Amino acid sequence: MASFIMIKRTVPKDKQTKILPLLIQMRSLAVAQPGYISGQTLQRVDDPEEVLVISTWKSVDHWKSWFDSKQRNEIQAQIDQLLGEKTDYTAYHYPG
Repeated sequence: MASFIMIKRTVPKDKQTKILPLLIQMRSLAVAQPGYISGQTLQRVDDPEEVLVISTWKSVDHWKSWFDSKQRNEIQAQIDQLLGEKTDYTAYHYPG
């Protein structure tokens, strides 16, 4: 069953150009992971500092493998340090 991971970050305007290369690097590595289906990065219309990534995986177990990987955690640590706060993750799937 497909899993949808909502990844929410607050990215101040003065840090958006610094975080973009890290997000691109993270996405390029995620694409090569087993179970990765797709991803979208969205910026909130009424609050451009809020960024939402919707990442789709074949299963939550595939996502967890990527989430726990050394590569992802190294980049995520840089993102968290730059933003000064932790990233919010929520997993969803179709009911039933």
